[in-house]
Amino acid sequence: MNRNPLVAKAMANSFVGALLMLTLTACSQKPSASPPSDTATNPAAAPTATPAPRPEFLKLVGKWERPDGGYVLEIRSVDAAGNMEAGYFNPDPIRVSKALAIQDGVTTKVFIELRDVNYPGCTYSLTYDPQTDQLHGQYFQAAVEQTYDIAFARLK
Repeated sequence: MNRNPLVAKAMANSFVGALLMLTLTACSQKPSASPPSDTATNPAAAPTATPAPRPEFLKLVGKWERPDGGYVLEIRSVDAAGNMEAGYFNPDPIRVSKALAIQDGVTTKVFIELRDVNYPGCTYSLTYDPQTDQLHGQYFQAAVEQTYDIAFARLK
């Protein structure tokens, strides 16, 4: 090892300079262009089609009315995962914050959550009855923390 302080300092400066040049060179390089998408040449990489909704869920689509007050639940669509596009009317629209269909064995269930003025998290937990073509279940009225047995009949 060289004990001359001037030589040691010169070697250290050279090392720092080389390291600085290497860093600057690496930082100034342009990133390489990303490879072209594989979907044009590889059909397996193409996006897959959306799965079709379950037949059990399609039976839910339509307008449903509670005979005890004229409340209307409109189920516009249900995807394969059970996510529903739904509206609720009393008679004016009430915001539906969550709408789900669930298949539990042979039983088709519906869950609706309302979040609007005078509807602070009110919910419907319903079961579809294919024999009567009705939705039966419970309505939870959040403002008064009470649950009621209710039914919806399909509007023709």
